[in-house]
Amino acid sequence: MPPGSLALLILRVLHSNPLHGYAIAQRIHVLSKEVLAVEEGSLYPALQKMLLKGWVTAEWGISETNRKVRFYRLTPAGHKQLESELSDYDRVTQAIQTVLRTA
Repeated sequence: MPPGSLALLILRVLHSNPLHGYAIAQRIHVLSKEVLAVEEGSLYPALQKMLLKGWVTAEWGISETNRKVRFYRLTPAGHKQLESELSDYDRVTQAIQTVLRTA
């Protein structure tokens, strides 16, 4: 996974609805057509940073498999961060495409 993209992917996946950690990783994996795999060792530290920055909130609940899990939800600050990161991503991607087409 490209450096710095995990936060963007998590924010985007949480944009639709709250999910617990394993569901976030699975959703990214499925939506990427099984190309991207998010390891627990990367996911949970990223979620903790997002909690500290106020981009997400978390509350305990019961998963579909009857396990106690934390569900993460985007905050208004998280929505703004998602917009900002998407804009930055689009700008960088366009710049890379321009170089690849013209070099």
